[in-house]
Amino acid sequence: MFAVYAAEQQYHHDIWTRDREHQILASIRDRELAALAPHRTTRVVAGAARPQRAAWARPIGLRTSQDCNTACAVA
Repeated sequence: MFAVYAAEQQYHHDIWTRDREHQILASIRDRELAALAPHRTTRVVAGAARPQRAAWARPIGLRTSQDCNTACAVA
């Protein structure tokens, strides 16, 4: 019975320690973000539009002609 009690106590200790470490890391991250906030600037970068992709994956080595429709490309 003592082994079960000791295991439960160790589990609760580990959980408490892990939660405390997460709180410390979160407070460090919040302080760093607060220190960087006055220096931040918002900049929107407009990128080139992506090309339209096919709705299905094309098998490797498949070649289609210009006058071929979807049915012959699949066959």
